[in-house]
Amino acid sequence: MKKVIVTGLTSYIGNSFEEWIKIQNENAPEEEKIEVTKLSLRNAAWQKEDWSGYDAILHVAGLAHVDVRETDEATRQKYMKINRDLTIAAADKARRDGVSQFIYMSSIIVYGDSSAVGQEKIITRDTKPEPGSFYGDSKLQAELGIKPLETDDFHISIIRTPMVFGEGSKGNFPRLADLVRKTPFFPKVENKRSMIYIYNLTELIRQLILTDRSGTFYPQNKELLSTCELIKLIADAYGKKVHFAGGMKGLLKLGSKVSGSVNKLFGSLAYEEDMSLCGIDYRVFSAEDAVRRSVGSK
Repeated sequence: MKKVIVTGLTSYIGNSFEEWIKIQNENAPEEEKIEVTKLSLRNAAWQKEDWSGYDAILHVAGLAHVDVRETDEATRQKYMKINRDLTIAAADKARRDGVSQFIYMSSIIVYGDSSAVGQEKIITRDTKPEPGSFYGDSKLQAELGIKPLETDDFHISIIRTPMVFGEGSKGNFPRLADLVRKTPFFPKVENKRSMIYIYNLTELIRQLILTDRSGTFYPQNKELLSTCELIKLIADAYGKKVHFAGGMKGLLKLGSKVSGSVNKLFGSLAYEEDMSLCGIDYRVFSAEDAVRRSVGSK
């Protein structure tokens, strides 16, 4: 049995991972079971804990990305203190205490924000990170800070997640689902969006722990959907009909100047599909099943 610490008590990914492990442990042989311990890093008490009996740390604690306009130095320092400095401190403690693996939950946002409506943004292995926000920069700086800690006995796994959705998720997916419930009309836009269903992501994490893998990973669902294709799946799950109208690109571009949410929903931000192949069969749910499960409780 592997023993894992999940940093953070309120993380959507951390809590979903704990639930996924409970399900997988039921029929798993002893050597494939995982014991999860959740730990808050909100005060300094964690620094006195003994982590020597653990095999891995899943670090999901951090300051979440919010769509704010603040660009002052105080805001930047807040992101750096929590997302960069706390991550490096946790990884350093894990290494000193003899933990063999540190898994860091990073983000596709290290490559910058979504493209403008009508433009394509496909990330390849040659694409250099270019954060466009304090959040993205703090995630990238955390990556750069923990990589030098890696040794033959201490493995670093970095997961650059795209949009994560699932039952009880927050962010763009529930906003889009709410729109589908309220209106049957949407603009017809050709774009590409990488996204990952929460339990496909937690299965990847589970497999990384069982195999003690290191490296940088770019997970996404098997199906690379456009926003319109996602809307259609959501509508199908609700049993609704939706209609897509062309000729609205100009209106969307105007709206994107007022709110960044327009580009987040209808712009492009996607990984090249081959990047997400890592020799692990983690995509256990199709996009259709994932959407149906995600909206079932709404």
